[in-house]
Amino acid sequence: MARFNPVLWRKPPAIWGYGIAILLVTAAVIISRWPALHLQSAPSSLFLCAVMFSAWLGGVGPGMLATVLSCLAFNYYFLEPLYSFAVKSEEIPRFVIFAVSSLVAGSLSAAQRSATESLQRARDYLKETVKELQRTNEALQAEGHERESAEEALRQAHADLVHVNRVTTMGELTASLAHEVNQPIAAAVTNANTCLRWLAGDTPNLEEARAAAMRVVTDGRRAAEIISRIRLLFKKGTPERELVDVNDVVREMIVLLRGEAARHNISVRTELAPDLPQVMGDRVQLQQVMMNLMINGIDAMKDVDGMRELTIKSQRAENQPLLICVSDTGVGLPPQQADQIFNAFFTTKLHGTGMGLSISRSIVESHGGRLGVDPNSPRGASFHFTLPTKIEAAQ
Repeated sequence: MARFNPVLWRKPPAIWGYGIAILLVTAAVIISRWPALHLQSAPSSLFLCAVMFSAWLGGVGPGMLATVLSCLAFNYYFLEPLYSFAVKSEEIPRFVIFAVSSLVAGSLSAAQRSATESLQRARDYLKETVKELQRTNEALQAEGHERESAEEALRQAHADLVHVNRVTTMGELTASLAHEVNQPIAAAVTNANTCLRWLAGDTPNLEEARAAAMRVVTDGRRAAEIISRIRLLFKKGTPERELVDVNDVVREMIVLLRGEAARHNISVRTELAPDLPQVMGDRVQLQQVMMNLMINGIDAMKDVDGMRELTIKSQRAENQPLLICVSDTGVGLPPQQADQIFNAFFTTKLHGTGMGLSISRSIVESHGGRLGVDPNSPRGASFHFTLPTKIEAAQ
C-alpha cells in the first residue's frame, strides 16, 4: 500500500529533500514557461504544488527552500518588470499574496507530514506493543501451566507423604493391630466350639446353640470392621470430602489403638459431647490426625511413673467450631523447643521421622481448622484442634 499511496511515502534523506525542492521548482518554471501550454498567466498553482510536495517529502527545510525559490522565480518571470527582481508597486500585493500562500501551503504540508509520521510511529509502536503483549501473554500462559503442573506435583507429593506417614505409623502398630483382630476371632472360635458342644449332646440345646452362633456372627463382624478400618488407613487415594461425625472418628481410633495403650498400662478416657454437628472432611485424614495425636500421647507415657491416662474430649461452645482435645500425663513438651514440635523432621523420639505433627497440622489446616498444643500441670501436654462445622465450611 505504501508503494502506491504518496501519503505513506517515507521521507528521503535530507540532502535529497533539498534536491527535490530545487527540482520541483525548476520543473514548475519550465512548465509554466512552456509556450505550447500557455500557462504564463496562471503559474502560481504550479509553484504552490512544488512547495507542497517539497514540504511533504522533505519537511520544513525543503519546504522553506521551495517557498523562497518559488517567490524568486515568480517575481523574476511573471511580475512586471519581467526578468528583474524589482517589483512595481502595483504588483506588490500580488507578490505578497503569492508569498503568503506559498508559506502557508508549505507550513500546512509540513505539519500534515509531521502528523502523519507521528501517527505512523504511534501505529508501529502500537503494533510492537501488541506483539510484546502477545508474547508476554504466551509466556504468562506457559508459566501458568508450569505453575499448575508444579502445584499439582506438590499436591501429589504431599498426598504421597501423608500416605507414607500413615502406612509407617500403622506398620509400627502391627502387634497391637494383630491383637485387636485376634480378639474377636478368638472369641468367635470359642463361641463356635460352644455351639458345637450344645449341638453334640444327647439332647441338643438349640437355644443355647443359637445364642452361641449369634455371638460368632457378632465377633466375625467386629473382626471384619477392624480389618476394614485398617485397610482404609492403608489405602492410597485422593481425599474425599463427606459429612463426618467426629465422635465416630474418635471411637474408631480408640478401637484400633486400644491394644497399644493396654500394652503400656495406659487407660483411655473419653468425654465426648453428644449431638455434635457433623463436619465436612476426609474421614481417613481425620482418622490419621487422631491416630498421630493418640500415638504421641501413648509414646509420651511409656516410661513415666505414676498415672498414665490418655483423655480425649470433644465439645463445641456456642457459635464456635468443634474442638477436639487429646491430653496425656506423659513427659510433657520438650524444654525450649515447644515451638518447634510442628516443624517438619523435628522429633524427640529415637526412631521418629518428625513428620507426624507437621502432617497433622497441614491436614487440619486444609479442613479450615487450627492445631495447637498447651502444657499440662503438673506434667503432660494437651493437643487440641478445631474443625468448622458443615454450615461454617459452606460459608
